[in-house]
Amino acid sequence: MQLVDSHCHINFEPLGEDTAGILQRAHDNSVDYLLCVSVCLEDYPDVASLAADYPNIFSSVGVHPNYRDCHEPTVPELTSLAENSRVVAVGETGLDYFRSEQGTDWQKKRFENHIEAAKIAGKPLIIHTRSAAGDTMDMLESLDAASCRGVMHCFSEDWATARRALDIGFYISFSGIVTFRNAETLRSVAAKVPDDRILVETDAPYLAPVPCRGKTNEPALVRYTAECLADLRKTPFADFAHRTTENFFTLFSSADRAEA
Repeated sequence: MQLVDSHCHINFEPLGEDTAGILQRAHDNSVDYLLCVSVCLEDYPDVASLAADYPNIFSSVGVHPNYRDCHEPTVPELTSLAENSRVVAVGETGLDYFRSEQGTDWQKKRFENHIEAAKIAGKPLIIHTRSAAGDTMDMLESLDAASCRGVMHCFSEDWATARRALDIGFYISFSGIVTFRNAETLRSVAAKVPDDRILVETDAPYLAPVPCRGKTNEPALVRYTAECLADLRKTPFADFAHRTTENFFTLFSSADRAEA
């Protein structure tokens, strides 16, 4: 049995000084691959270094919509960095209006640049959306993100949004949020996502699942989210683990499935 943590930030504190321990604990819980996701170009070298040093860590390149005071990426910059063979995706990118204090036009332009870069690079998008689901989906649809596909990471929206994402070939990834006591609506969405479009993630070091809620999250804990989802979907855990692993390598097709 094997699991993949499809979205984490193990370069963030307090995880950044314990890579060997993180990987060992992940392996002990059958989590043998993980995708360390970039949130700004300033942190990209650290993310790229992890992927270069460890064959079971993959990376992405992108700038999170909440990062305002950072280098603004151009399409050529993103496309060039995405050519790295260890970069399997562009992002995380998207729209986040929850803490937007300076309008949204700059977020939309940045998002557009990421979509264009992903299409040129031929690599999928990692999408972050918060309080902006309608605009996020409108842009993905109008800018033909279906041609590169991607994943709606840490999904917490309704079924209508999930359906729109699925209709353009996107995958839906669930984090520890789905295990929270007040997440009944999200669990109803998770029960409906097709078997071949579902992924699991930690978003570590954030959003540790029950029974570890409130603690520092790490890739090993994605097992709890996977167990919750398997039970919810009335699927044997080993089958669900296999299915989500296969889904990961189908979407992130440039990921080299080396021996972990």
